Amino acid sequence: MRSTHPRMLREWKTIQHMIRIYCRGKHPGHAELCPQCADLRDYVHARLDHCPFQEEKSTCAHCAVHCYRADMRERIRVVMRFSGPRMLLHHPYLALMHLLVDDRRPAPVLKKRGQ
Repeated sequence: MRSTHPRMLREWKTIQHMIRIYCRGKHPGHAELCPQCADLRDYVHARLDHCPFQEEKSTCAHCAVHCYRADMRERIRVVMRFSGPRMLLHHPYLALMHLLVDDRRPAPVLKKRGQ
């Protein structure tokens, strides 16, 4: 299930660019992403597709539901720490939207089934 909502598309583009920036900086010599970063990108995409909040979601750091396995959560944190400041240079619109809009969004509450 691929969401076509603009919010989710922007989320996907942001994380895809962050992974690409990280891979170029830490794993040079690959025309595209290295195998580890490609695996991370695919994992993140699958998790975004299954996010229970979709377009109402805040950033994952503020979410009450952790969709990522612990090891993958740590990997994406490392990517974001490295790529975050560089996003302002490479993709300023996506970086500012992430910081000023998405990060300030309140974390939604997961409704129980039947509510």
